[in-house]
Amino acid sequence: YQHSASISMTKDGVLVTGGAGYIGSHVVRQLVAAGERVIVLDNLSTGFRSAVLGGTFYQGNTGDNEQVSRLLKEEGIGSILHFAAHTIVPESVSDPLKYYGNNTCDSRNLLECANEAGVEHFIFSSTAAVYGLPPDGKASEDTATAPINPYGTSKLMTEWMLRDLSAATNLRHVALRYFNVAGCDPDGRIGQSTEKATLLTKVACETAVGKRQQVSVFGTDYATPDGTGVRDYIHVEDLADAHLKALNYLRNDGHSVTLNAGYGHGYSVREVLAAVEKANGAALNIIEEPRRAGDPDSLIAVAEKIRTVLGWQPQYDDLNTIVTTALNWERKLQENPPK
Repeated sequence: YQHSASISMTKDGVLVTGGAGYIGSHVVRQLVAAGERVIVLDNLSTGFRSAVLGGTFYQGNTGDNEQVSRLLKEEGIGSILHFAAHTIVPESVSDPLKYYGNNTCDSRNLLECANEAGVEHFIFSSTAAVYGLPPDGKASEDTATAPINPYGTSKLMTEWMLRDLSAATNLRHVALRYFNVAGCDPDGRIGQSTEKATLLTKVACETAVGKRQQVSVFGTDYATPDGTGVRDYIHVEDLADAHLKALNYLRNDGHSVTLNAGYGHGYSVREVLAAVEKANGAALNIIEEPRRAGDPDSLIAVAEKIRTVLGWQPQYDDLNTIVTTALNWERKLQENPPK
């Protein structure tokens, strides 16, 4: 008891919710490497225990008031990085309450517990989906938010809760609006193991190693150079690094802020597929299909602010690097499926 009491006095614990997931696990690995005292909470609904390379692991839900309150107190948590969420856009359309339940209501619970425990730093995984379909295909932090699916709306509602709670209390937060996250740990220790993945790079790499028969291109008549959708792809290692920079920023008394996490330029679907073919040394079976509802022609981050505010400098801003790390991970998964 003495031990936990002395820890909670210092409040140097960092809680990572969803730390067994794709992005969360990369952040956990970097936090541990940086010498942080990391505590992971994940219900393992989509994450993998084997992906948590360090820290103290607890299985549970952000919506479990009792467990979360106890954890914050006993582990002396001063900062929370909140990744736990459902993230599949089409599923959010067919099952909206699942998304509002997990992404919004459970986040509200986590914030309530954080507030009661006096947690002062909160970093939130938000999404470019809060912008919906920006007219010129570019989104800056000042672009109007107009989500077109429950996934984007469920995340925006949490941004609003954070804004209002930060205005009323000592909590300060950074909300990072991710663009298209891709790639895997360059050293191949962890990667994206999500079942039934929907992200293009992952699907293309699964096709390359024979796990899938084909990869679909949805829409070839967009107003883009090659007719396919253009997106801002950000390597997961750079994104993870942005979270560590955000934590340092808050610890140095930074004000609450919302930042785009992207590179500020994009690649088309065809360019990504060509890069996977190049890395794999073989053609992919590509099927052209009609557009999906709600896919913008182009979605690129205006991304200067994150560099200025956090001093963030991406290291992996290269399509071939992104694709090669993703493909290497996919090959590894073929030999050792995740537990």
